[in-house]
Amino acid sequence: MRTLKLLIGVLIVCTAININGQSSKRSSLPLEYGAERLGKRTDKAMQKWRDNGFGQFIHFGLYAIPGGFWEGEFHSFAAEWMRAEKGVDTDKYDLLYKKFNPKQLDARAWAKQAKNMGAKYVVITTKHHDGFCLWPSKYTEHNISNSPYKKDIIKQVVEAYEAEGLDVILYFSILDWHHPSYRSKLETEDDKKEFEIFKEFTSNQLKELLTLYPSVKGFWFDGTWDSSWKDQAEFAYKLSEELRAMVPGLIIGSRYRADDNRMRGYDSNGDLMGDYGQGWERNLPSKIEDVTGNDWECVMTIPHNQWGYHSDWRGHVKDSYEILDMLARSASLDGNFVLNFGPKADGTIRIEETKIAEEIGAWMKVNGEAIHNSGHLNWEKQDWGYYTINRRTNKKYMIVFNMPISGKLRVKASKELNISKAFEIGNSDKLLKLERIYDHGEYWIHYDNVEKLKSPIVIELETSINKNLRKIENTKT
Repeated sequence: MRTLKLLIGVLIVCTAININGQSSKRSSLPLEYGAERLGKRTDKAMQKWRDNGFGQFIHFGLYAIPGGFWEGEFHSFAAEWMRAEKGVDTDKYDLLYKKFNPKQLDARAWAKQAKNMGAKYVVITTKHHDGFCLWPSKYTEHNISNSPYKKDIIKQVVEAYEAEGLDVILYFSILDWHHPSYRSKLETEDDKKEFEIFKEFTSNQLKELLTLYPSVKGFWFDGTWDSSWKDQAEFAYKLSEELRAMVPGLIIGSRYRADDNRMRGYDSNGDLMGDYGQGWERNLPSKIEDVTGNDWECVMTIPHNQWGYHSDWRGHVKDSYEILDMLARSASLDGNFVLNFGPKADGTIRIEETKIAEEIGAWMKVNGEAIHNSGHLNWEKQDWGYYTINRRTNKKYMIVFNMPISGKLRVKASKELNISKAFEIGNSDKLLKLERIYDHGEYWIHYDNVEKLKSPIVIELETSINKNLRKIENTKT
């Protein structure tokens, strides 16, 4: 009977959740440690995160020293995973802290670059899977104070970015290859005993970070996929409550914990755990239904899959227009977009990343209001690009990446609205020609300078209520 009940429970969970971890039909399994809420948070802190729209990710740590090569051998996988790569001596890797000395690190320069790019917040690695801490943690010797550099990098970043008006979110890896009590599985009583030590260590470090840097806006968790952590539903849930009590409004994504049944990200009822969905890593939803009404964030690399510094980018490397397209698509689907940078071992940002940041910044300086504070506009998408709507001003935008040769842009607005004006953003004195298509809320917008276009453009639309809609509907009947 017990086996039958278990099988029925599993079937309920499987039918409630599709392959993306999203609910197709909400079930009602009783959970103590499932979703914290249904629907989006509506407080000011979360609204600020949502309106920021665009962020910067920084992966920095010991892995910047080998930069994708170990003893002369190229490793194609993500550079920050070097310690786990085949053939890498972990004892030698752990001693890299003795060489970690980013003398040219200038957090103010990082922050200015991020601000000029149009980013409104940063996610910075406090500790990646290798366990090395960029702050002087009193709970481990494997930290920045014992390196030749010695200075607190996290403090520098928090102060520099906040001075530029940018919010700071702390990346923290639960997984810790360096800690002697970490276990990926809890197979024996000794494993369980050791992992209790590790849990206390993790709790202490997270509280330490919030004590040292109480102005930060949230945690970006990683390394939570091992069964040992997925078994800690009660501990993780209660710890998050303690962290939120320390910093009211603290934002925590969906990667942090699992539920009573070890379901991670989305609970056994298909409901999002945490404040926003973190499932969009180097990937984007294609339609608004894919995000199931939740806040969400895409994190993206410039090369295919390098987060920490890798000296040899091979394969496809994204250009600024590809990245801008992803940024616009994220905003159009009510999500945030975060672009990664991997500083070199000396603390400087590589030339390729700097160039892309400058190009994105030049576009955002003109068109940023279509991204910041902006989200999904429920009009039928067209092939030329994306719609967004400003949540504060209700201004509507067309972000055009694929201009037709004819210069004619088709718009399908809501039937209850008239489009009264169309113009390039910041150029309201020069109106674009509007051609209405009878009674369907559809228009052609004529753009006459196609041959002069060198980058994507944003067209702002002014709308009014269609007072003739009832008359048109009556005529049709």
